[in-house]
Amino acid sequence: MDGLGIATIGIIAGVIICLAGIFTDAHTKKQKINLKAIEKEVELEKLRLQTYTMETEKLRLELEQSKVLLLEEKQNSTK
Repeated sequence: MDGLGIATIGIIAGVIICLAGIFTDAHTKKQKINLKAIEKEVELEKLRLQTYTMETEKLRLELEQSKVLLLEEKQNSTK
């Protein structure tokens, strides 16, 4: 090989290395974005569960209160 062939191979190798770095960096950034999206989804699901739990407790208390009121009315009506 002459000097021009070796230089060409060196340039091609350098370009390939640079492209590999660019693709790796892009992939890493994409994975970080995906990770942040998943973390946000988990946070949202936690908030949904917390809201669901609070609503369920609220409904349970309202039902209990309604039962008490119905029992009181029944007792008052039988007197």
